[in-house]
Amino acid sequence: MSNLLSCSQSDPLDFVKGNSNTLYDLRRCIKYTTCIYIYIYIYIYVELVLYGCETWSLTLREERRLRVFENRVLRRVFGPNRDEVTGERRKLHNEELNDLYSLPNVVRVVKWRRMRWSGHVALIGEDSGVHRVLVGKPERKRPLGRP
Repeated sequence: MSNLLSCSQSDPLDFVKGNSNTLYDLRRCIKYTTCIYIYIYIYIYVELVLYGCETWSLTLREERRLRVFENRVLRRVFGPNRDEVTGERRKLHNEELNDLYSLPNVVRVVKWRRMRWSGHVALIGEDSGVHRVLVGKPERKRPLGRP
């Protein structure tokens, strides 16, 4: 994570303000912009999407949809890549996105948070309602109709 989010301490808006006009500063500005987008993704999008994920029971379809969402956002952040042979722009493959992002994917974060939450529930004790929900099994079926 340190190499991905290591941005320079100088003002990232120097290029925009017109204080600099070299190609190096343009590349630095683009790297800083990518860094900002990664922070926004981590601290806003992921937190918003994963709100309450500790209590989810994920199916394989839902896991795949979370991965698709994550890859879509990361493709937007990192942008297209030039093909080395033809020189054309192309979309990044999933493996390339994983190499660039280098943080755990969303599904792994969900599973980690669920394990952390179950540890908290185990410390609460067996008398709490949360513990009964975590380890309990329903004794009978729910009746049909509205409650």
